[in-house]
Amino acid sequence: MSRIVKSGLIQCGNPLNDESRPVSEIQAAAFLKHIPLIEEAGAKGVQILCLQEIFNGPYFCPGQDARWYDGAEAVPGPTTEALSEYAKKHRMVIVVPVYERAQAGVYYNTAAVLDADGSYLGKYRKNHIPHTNGFWEKFFFKPGDLGYPVFQTSYATIGVYICYDRHFPEGARALGLAGAEIVYNPSATVAGLSQYLWKLEQPAHAVANGYFMGCVNRVGTEAPWNLGRFYGTSYFVDPRGNILAEASEDQDELVVADLDLSMIEEVRRTWQFYRDRRPESYEELTNFKA
Repeated sequence: MSRIVKSGLIQCGNPLNDESRPVSEIQAAAFLKHIPLIEEAGAKGVQILCLQEIFNGPYFCPGQDARWYDGAEAVPGPTTEALSEYAKKHRMVIVVPVYERAQAGVYYNTAAVLDADGSYLGKYRKNHIPHTNGFWEKFFFKPGDLGYPVFQTSYATIGVYICYDRHFPEGARALGLAGAEIVYNPSATVAGLSQYLWKLEQPAHAVANGYFMGCVNRVGTEAPWNLGRFYGTSYFVDPRGNILAEASEDQDELVVADLDLSMIEEVRRTWQFYRDRRPESYEELTNFKA
């Protein structure tokens, strides 16, 4: 018997690329730009919506400017409270990726999950933090300390994996073992070295773990860093590795797909990866010291 969940992903360009403006003003412009797309999702009957990595502002990690610490906020906090009104209005679960301030000087790359009644279900903190040319994330983010939680929403059990996390299969497996039916990966990634992995790794996670994935990337270029072109192509992939819907490379866009969660049972009965796991033989994976 089919169990359909309509899900949406929003990819968006940063509207105010002007470093002379206050951080709060830049963030406000990005937040407001998302509202019509969130309303569009509601009008189309989207039940679970995911926004892009640090959606309310630019991807500021190509630099190491401490002024962006001012953009961090409590989670739950003002942004989740503002979006909870849209969640309630449209009976829509929303995954809200923001820059989190846990306490003075302690910041995380975080995604909050709001249920369809606007209630706050919890958050995921990005576990794998890159630190390389153009992606100086350890300057801004502490590695996550909440493990790999899943969230029982009104429509499905979901997990979140943020951008660079997607290069690590261990967390993707942990989310599946914990019961995730859909895993969302909000990202900020530019054309170049890793682009070919964008449609390789995440379909592989979906197949290896027998769940759906919603993969979100922003669009456009962002001054003053000019790291490169964020190439969009946000997409949904099913447990067989099939791309269900895909956005353009360069447009602000809402991409929507109907996810038939009954497929998970069907696929896992065929590919018994969870039955045939040998966790007792994997001990050296966590004990190995490189």
